[in-house]
Order: sequence, then structure tokens, then C-alpha cells
Amino acid sequence: MHGHDLLAQVQAAIGAHGAWKLKLSTAVSTGRSDDEPALVCRDDLCRFGAWLHGPDIDPGTRAGKPYQVVLRLHAEFHQCAGAVLDQVKRFDQARARRLLEGEYTDRSATLIRALTLWKSELQATSELA
Repeated sequence: MHGHDLLAQVQAAIGAHGAWKLKLSTAVSTGRSDDEPALVCRDDLCRFGAWLHGPDIDPGTRAGKPYQVVLRLHAEFHQCAGAVLDQVKRFDQARARRLLEGEYTDRSATLIRALTLWKSELQATSELA
């Protein structure tokens, strides 16, 4: 996969995963969500996750540290988002809010930092090419 394509995917992922905070906040506030926790927990079902796990990424990129770190953090992000929704579905808004404001916020920020770093590295590499 070309650097520009990688860069576009990473940029889109930053926005998409940033939007989850609003979605989860709404679910916690209203006590309902149409999303199923078991599906949200899966890191291969969102657009970015399907790309991360899909065939379009070359072996060299997959072997690199940025990819490996983002892959792990992305999975942890989805596990935590699913856990928040699970508490919403169990009508435990207090626990859902604690997860959202604590662990989820931490995992989300860590993922966004890793994606931003990867994006910077990709930009630097594409400028050298």
C-alpha cells in the first residue's frame, strides 16, 4: 500500500474514533443505544479495523512498530467501548459513566496519540520520497 493511502486511512481513523466519545456519551446519558456491545468489542468490524486486518497492508508495514502498536491499541479501544455499552444495556449508567470518563477516555486518547504519531511518520516518509 502506498504511503498516501496509508496516510488517508490513518487520518480517517483519527476522526472516526474521536467521534465515538460523543456516541458513547449519548448512550450513557440516555441509557440506550442501538449498538450491540458484542459487535462494538470487535476491532475488525469498523472501517479502520477492517482495513487494519485486511489484505491491503504490505508485510513490511505490518511488521513495523507503528502498525503493531496501533493494532493493539485499536483492539483495546474497542473492548473498552463495548464494555461501556454493555453497562448501558445493563442499565448501570453510573458504572458506564465511570468507564467512559476513566478507562475509555484514557484508551481513546492513547489510540489517537498513536494514530497521530503514525500519521506524522507517514507524512515525513512521503515527503522524503
